[in-house]
Amino acid sequence: MREPPPGWGEDEPVEIRPYDPVWPVRFEAERALLGRALGAWIEGGIHHVGSTAVPGLAAKPIVDVMVGVRDLAEARGSFGLLAELDYCHAPYRAWMHWFCKPSPGRRTHHLHLIEPGHPEFAARLAFRDHLRAHPDVAADYSALKKTLAAEHRDDREAYTEGKSDFIRAALVGAKASNGNAGT
Repeated sequence: MREPPPGWGEDEPVEIRPYDPVWPVRFEAERALLGRALGAWIEGGIHHVGSTAVPGLAAKPIVDVMVGVRDLAEARGSFGLLAELDYCHAPYRAWMHWFCKPSPGRRTHHLHLIEPGHPEFAARLAFRDHLRAHPDVAADYSALKKTLAAEHRDDREAYTEGKSDFIRAALVGAKASNGNAGT
C-alpha cells in the first residue's frame, strides 16, 4: 500500500460552490474505473452520493462515491489497485474503508467502501434521494452548508458534525414520505 502523501494531515479549507453539471460526468468516469478495479469485491453497486449527486445543490467540489462491497476484510485486497488510481486510504470509521483522491491537500473524490447490509449504506442513498425529490429540503441543506462552511472553513470535522442534526431529520422525513415511518 502506498504511503500517505506529504500534507496528509493538512485539511484543505471547506469551500461550497454552486452546482456544477460536470460532477455527474466525473462520477460516471470514476464509476467505470472503479468497476474495473473493484469488480471482484462489489456487491451493492457503485453510487454517486453526497451533495454533488443532487442536481442544483451547492457543494464542496468533491465527488463522493459509495461502493457496496461484499466484505470489508476481503475488500482490503483492493487497496493496491485503488492506490494505482491515486486513491489514498485513511482509516476513518470501523464500518467502512474511506479514501480520497488524489491527496488530502487537493481532493477531487471521496470513496466509501461499505457493506450493503450496514444501515449507513441505505441511509446515504435515502438522504440523496430525499434531497433529489424535495427541492425545498435541498435548498435548506444548501443554506446550512454555506453557513457552516463560513463558520468552520478550517475545521472539516466541525463542518461535518454541524450537518448531522439536519441529515437525521431529513432521513426521518424520507422514511415518512416513503410510508416507512416507525420502521
